[in-house]
Amino acid sequence: MIREIVKIDEELCNGCGVCVPNCHEGALQIIDGKARLISELMCDGLGACLGHCPEGAITIEKREAEDYDEVVVIAQMIKAGKATVFAHLKHLQDHGETGFLQQALGYIKANREAMPFEISEVHELLHSQNKQEVTGSGGCATGSCPGSAPMSFDAGGFKMATPTNEVPSALTQWPVQMHLINPAASYFHGADLLIAADCAGFAYGNFHNDFIKGRKMVIACPKLDQGQDIYIQKTASLIDVSRVNTISVVIMEVPCCGGLSRMVKMATEMASRKVPVKEVVIGIKGDILSEEWI
Repeated sequence: MIREIVKIDEELCNGCGVCVPNCHEGALQIIDGKARLISELMCDGLGACLGHCPEGAITIEKREAEDYDEVVVIAQMIKAGKATVFAHLKHLQDHGETGFLQQALGYIKANREAMPFEISEVHELLHSQNKQEVTGSGGCATGSCPGSAPMSFDAGGFKMATPTNEVPSALTQWPVQMHLINPAASYFHGADLLIAADCAGFAYGNFHNDFIKGRKMVIACPKLDQGQDIYIQKTASLIDVSRVNTISVVIMEVPCCGGLSRMVKMATEMASRKVPVKEVVIGIKGDILSEEWI
């Protein structure tokens, strides 16, 4: 069949990443400084990302495409290099496409001598080690994860709000998800920045008053979010372009959550400006376990 699909001109692409959050299917990622279509399976060809590319590097082309064939796709990915292949494999894994993932692995094993990587690296990617740079040595494997261990506890002195003690929101900007924000937005200029783990706002009862008030906020999950290299780039832009005043990183005590602090550290090392960074660790029962400048 003939169908429409995204085409990226690598010479025009500057790797800004603006297209990524505007691909609703999650088919685009920044790999090696360029936007890549990591999965034709997820590209619907509607072109929602087109108008968001400042360089005009993205177009829609019509070409013949038979029923989806993972073997054909993984063969194309291999030409783009190791990073693109690995992003594609993780993409399949994260979206539960186990059948296509097995086809891809079968092709890789059958052609291992032509691969720009070792089979052991693939095994490592799809198991516990692929995110250690972000989550640290205490990160979570696919199986038993200390941050996912079920438990219950008493809510302590929590009281339901009444019409006389309703707490207003301290949020002063939108959006807040890291993939969706524009680091150059005017409200970030010179602001005190809060970078919070997704779960922190639910665990800490006075989150709005103690953390959001007086700050501009973005949220992210270092364990589940894809395209975390974009998070690092955007944080660096917030430091250099928007010249944020301070950064407060609020994370949970679970091991994988520490990856958010490491991403901020990587961004500060990449940025040309220096800004003070405070890390606050919230316990799963809602208490502050530590608060220090890092």
